[in-house]
Amino acid sequence: MDMAYYKQKLLNLQAELQLADESSKEAASTVALDQTRVGRLSRMDALQGQAMSKATRQRRELELQRIAVALKHIESGDYGYCMECGEEIAPARLDIDPATPLCINCASKRDI
Repeated sequence: MDMAYYKQKLLNLQAELQLADESSKEAASTVALDQTRVGRLSRMDALQGQAMSKATRQRRELELQRIAVALKHIESGDYGYCMECGEEIAPARLDIDPATPLCINCASKRDI
């Protein structure tokens, strides 16, 4: 398994997520309460947009944590092995999601 390839792939994904997080901070900011400037429906739209932005940011943060764990596993030599059963994770699975901690069998068992 080419660890340098997966490390670079993880670093690129990490940089992309951090950039997206920086650019979306304004969308998650507090919605103004002044209804003289914005009507109720517009305010409701803004609140919904804020909630969606916060949820997206939480998913990004979770993905960044998964990437950080995967990078630590590369450094320790444990990368590419299932955290549950210890079997090697298929390279095709790692190509799709380089931060995945589980082989397809263990991931399937969790989804049931």
